[in-house]
Amino acid sequence: MVLPVTAINTQLYSDQVIRGDRVDATAHRERLRSRTLRRLAIWLLTIDTVLIGSDLLGRPIRPGIPDFIQNDPIIAVMILMVVMIGAVAILPYLGAGKSPHQLLYPDQSSMRLADVVGAHATRQEAVDTINLFLSHQTFTDELGGTPRRGVLFEGGPGTGKTYLAKAIAAEAGVPFLFVSASEFQSMFYGQTNRKIRSYFVALRKTARKHGGAIGFIEEFDAIGGARSGMNTGSMREGIVGVVNELLVQMQSFDLPMGTAKLRAKLAGRVNNLLPPHRQIRLRKIVAPNVLIIAATNRASDLDPALMRPGRFDRVIHFDLPPRTDRAEIADFYLAKKMHDDAVTSATIADLTAGYSPVRIERLLDEALIVALRHGRRGFTIDDVVEAQLITEVGLSQDVGYHPEERRRIAIHEAGHALAAVLAGRSVKVASILRRSSSLGLVAHSDDSERHLMTPTEAQNLITISLAGRAAEIQEYGEASSGVAGDLAAATTLAAQLVGSWGASDSLISLEAAQMPIAGNLAAKVLGDPYTRPKVDIQLHEASERVEDQMRRHRTALIAIADALCDHDELSGDKVEALVAANGPTGAVPLFEGSR
Repeated sequence: MVLPVTAINTQLYSDQVIRGDRVDATAHRERLRSRTLRRLAIWLLTIDTVLIGSDLLGRPIRPGIPDFIQNDPIIAVMILMVVMIGAVAILPYLGAGKSPHQLLYPDQSSMRLADVVGAHATRQEAVDTINLFLSHQTFTDELGGTPRRGVLFEGGPGTGKTYLAKAIAAEAGVPFLFVSASEFQSMFYGQTNRKIRSYFVALRKTARKHGGAIGFIEEFDAIGGARSGMNTGSMREGIVGVVNELLVQMQSFDLPMGTAKLRAKLAGRVNNLLPPHRQIRLRKIVAPNVLIIAATNRASDLDPALMRPGRFDRVIHFDLPPRTDRAEIADFYLAKKMHDDAVTSATIADLTAGYSPVRIERLLDEALIVALRHGRRGFTIDDVVEAQLITEVGLSQDVGYHPEERRRIAIHEAGHALAAVLAGRSVKVASILRRSSSLGLVAHSDDSERHLMTPTEAQNLITISLAGRAAEIQEYGEASSGVAGDLAAATTLAAQLVGSWGASDSLISLEAAQMPIAGNLAAKVLGDPYTRPKVDIQLHEASERVEDQMRRHRTALIAIADALCDHDELSGDKVEALVAANGPTGAVPLFEGSR
């Protein structure tokens, strides 16, 4: 039936997955099912006819071991030994070229698109991909389009690439062939390419049996890396040969295989003996309905030939979720986990800027563990903050500081906390407990999620980094080795201001410089004789500002340090209350204007 243009557009473009008899894949599966039942009936009828006929002729067919083997055990033992020796010699080589994929049927998957929360644009792209896949024949015949063969999922770890691929396969109602790219590697020369061929053969066979199939290759860059500079020696199979095999297979879906290949071969030989008007006419090859999804964290490392039209020509990016998406993800997981009513999705979204969906789930699981450790069956917001420190920094531990050292660490962290409050930052926690290699910490962030940073804000962060050093110098006359990490962080920010953001008297970007140390902006800036003094100026100016702040707010500094010595850790609200009670109210900018 030819659909009207409006009906076709509605079928192929929708915010929901199209199902039912209108779907080409469903109709194809029904035709295959009917044909398979007919063939099975013919085979069963033939077998029954032969068995009944042999009984009527007095020579019934009975399964069993041949008489000559039963009458001579030596022959039986020899046959068994030959079979065992052959199996030991041949089976390892047969298995070496076998496709390593795992086959997952739709009913076996518990994932659905309804479980994909947030990422609405990505989800809609997935729905479009499914509908085009299911209605591939309509898209080709009615609209003249070419169905997608390959889709590349590109994004950081834990952003939901594998999750969405499994949901797509389950929603499409077709088998899902999952494989890790590293599983294609083999110790036998040539077997890597053979495994790739076997995988694509399995895809085509499965698609013909079920009306479609979706293949998913995890960590695709392991076999799809760029071939430049890898054209000789043993690297040919490892890089060039493997990529060449992928390119060939991606273009081979319309080639004959199996019985169709045998029929074409026989017909060709017969046609060589026949005149043109007598030659056997072969049926046109219908390409199987196959969609290949590849996932990678490094799309820039892939060979450009893999990205051209007809191969992986559609790239779907998986970014870290923004605040609105994080709130939806938090709602999804909070509905499954025991928690205090004060814990809301909005609060979790504020705490998890820069988190992937997997990290958000892991954070809430860790918060449950913290709650259980304190004898509670549900977590509070304080448990979430503690879990965040555990996952990002490490477990807290009291190492038994010397009293003087304990006081110095408290002064150091009090300086960071005071400077953060004065800069208008939101302090989450201040602590003098050791976590991993850190003797103490102050966790702080913006009040709301930000995507840009001004030079003024960067200067404030430099000032906060140097505040611990300034507090130590003010109270003890010199700073300890604990300022090393702070100086490194401050130097990196200052280098970005000078070499990348144009925040000094030069607009030249050293980020664009092609140097052996490319990628390390701080090394570029510090290695340049002109920009190095600029970084030093930025750091000294910030140091002078924060030293002035520590003098003017010494009462608040001492109050925070005393509280840390008494309690080891302080919440952000407690720190802000101490600053408000012991100095000017409100946020006092540490830095006004950019240099």
